[in-house]
Amino acid sequence: MLFSSVTFLFIFLPIVVGLYYLLPQKLRNAFLLLSSIVFYAWGEPKYLFVMFIIILINYFGALLISKYEQKSKLWLTLVVIANMGTLAYFKYFNFLIDNLNQALHTGFSLWNVALPLGISFYTFQATSYSVDVYRKLVQPQKSLYKLALYICLFPQLIAGPIVKYHDIAGQIENRHTTLDEFYYGLRRFIIGLAKKVLVANILGGIVDNIFELPPTEFNTGIAWFGAITFALQFYFDFSSYADMAIGLGHLFGFTIMENFNYPYISKSMSETWHRWHISLATWFKDYLYIPLGGSRKGELRKNLNILIIFLFMGVWHGAAWTYIISGVFNGFLLVFENITKLNREKSGFFYNLLKRIYTLIAIIIGVLFFRTKTLAYSKDFILNMFGLLKTNDTVYNIFNYIDRVDIIVLVIAILCSAAVFKNMLKWGENNEVIRIITDIWIFILLVLSCMQIAASTYNPFIYFRF
Repeated sequence: MLFSSVTFLFIFLPIVVGLYYLLPQKLRNAFLLLSSIVFYAWGEPKYLFVMFIIILINYFGALLISKYEQKSKLWLTLVVIANMGTLAYFKYFNFLIDNLNQALHTGFSLWNVALPLGISFYTFQATSYSVDVYRKLVQPQKSLYKLALYICLFPQLIAGPIVKYHDIAGQIENRHTTLDEFYYGLRRFIIGLAKKVLVANILGGIVDNIFELPPTEFNTGIAWFGAITFALQFYFDFSSYADMAIGLGHLFGFTIMENFNYPYISKSMSETWHRWHISLATWFKDYLYIPLGGSRKGELRKNLNILIIFLFMGVWHGAAWTYIISGVFNGFLLVFENITKLNREKSGFFYNLLKRIYTLIAIIIGVLFFRTKTLAYSKDFILNMFGLLKTNDTVYNIFNYIDRVDIIVLVIAILCSAAVFKNMLKWGENNEVIRIITDIWIFILLVLSCMQIAASTYNPFIYFRF
């Protein structure tokens, strides 16, 4: 069930919110769990058992970790193997078989293995719970349904943010929603909805028209235009889901961590990864980078650890070489910045301007791998961007791909990704008139979003495939 679907907006969400506040406090968690199961089963009921198995493994595993301290490392190892093994089977089995066949010229048959929705997110959340219990950051959850609620809470179940158990354990046990928090959640959800259907979806139509052609069929200008437009689509598509998830969390009294903080204004790739998919970056930092030694064992080990976690981040995103190369590409850039000290703060307008340009180009190339389906297409597209690919003469130009509405959306996307509107609102946040105008504008966004949903059939979330 999509957050930006008619079913969710006008049936599921109103019913769930209404019944939630009609129920007594002690029944609300159980009701939210039931609602989350219905939400997940609506789109993929046959893989519901996979999520239930992960919940049971981590529930009983954490109890064993806590009870038998002398063997806690063994129990944790078994739990992590079970979590990651489940993820690896569903996500990478056919990828490994296919590559084995190509490398060894074997003929092993691919299995009929489909990727369960949200498995990359809920296996990571479950793992963080078991590790937190092992580290004694939290006590094991005695209530099975409360642990299940943490793992499959519907606002962040399908595409994050990845919520760590120690950040939300207290909220599961005790939370209260004020009218101001509820109103903030509603506003945040509407903003996310507008970013999705009024910006990301429209940009997605432009991107599809460009990327359906081979790179030899368009010139360098269109290659850059397509890459930039996809980078904007990718950001608005994913950050819109995070906005909606955070907003929905506030409706039910949960504070879910921020997942994006205007990454396209960064002055280095190191800064970008403090602003982009923050929940994933911090998960890898807490549960892989630091256990590997972090930066405590010298610069060489630190850089090796960075390469390792970004390799795994690429693998996490999907069973394709394009994702792996994207992870390696980002890892090498961070190592390069460490060695050259490019990630250090220095003053100077032109110096910082050059750093921003370098970072934007690096981001655009890095996210490009998420749109190209093969390494060959990626290579040709990047070569085209830098004028190194021989292309056919074509009469097409940028205006063959966009109309006036698209231009307006592109301008808005650029301004919003650069935090221009946010800074304007912050400047006037203590002005009553501006607050009223903002509320009216948010209501207009809701109406326009609903109209767009009713009129359009293009509505996928990019990160659902991960």
